[in-house]
Amino acid sequence: MDEIRRSLILSADDIAKKIERISYEILENNDEEQEIILAGIRQKGFVFAQRLESKLRTIGPVSVILTDIQLQKHRPTGSEILMGIDSSTVNNKVVIVCDDVANTGRTLLYAMKPFLDFFPKKIQVAVLVDRKHKTYPVSADYVGLSLSTTMQELITVEIGSGIEDAVYLS
Repeated sequence: MDEIRRSLILSADDIAKKIERISYEILENNDEEQEIILAGIRQKGFVFAQRLESKLRTIGPVSVILTDIQLQKHRPTGSEILMGIDSSTVNNKVVIVCDDVANTGRTLLYAMKPFLDFFPKKIQVAVLVDRKHKTYPVSADYVGLSLSTTMQELITVEIGSGIEDAVYLS
């Protein structure tokens, strides 16, 4: 059996620096906001959102509402899309949808769907890695690393409790 070759493309230190930079960009682009909503796509997107929230709280005066978005990534139309907050909370607020990797844009597009039933001030997207394989009209406003890959290559993000943060290309 062939061993899968993995190349480290972001270390834990690199990820921390990307999160810090993205946090500053979020504050700069939303400097008049008193409250923003970070909505992380489960699992790793939510961990990414938690890290952003933690950094935003240390560097800026903005209040952050953190929520998760649950959907089936491979079949987003096959089940209900759930959020951890009442959807009406988004009225007149900036919503930032967070995920670990943006590939085709499909998951991000469906993750925005619950917000469209209300009136957010604006919806932005933050991703740790953007692969540039868009087939849906979604682009990230905040990107840790933009990476051109082939469709056969795989990006693996390891982020969460109990593991060392890293991003690999295989």
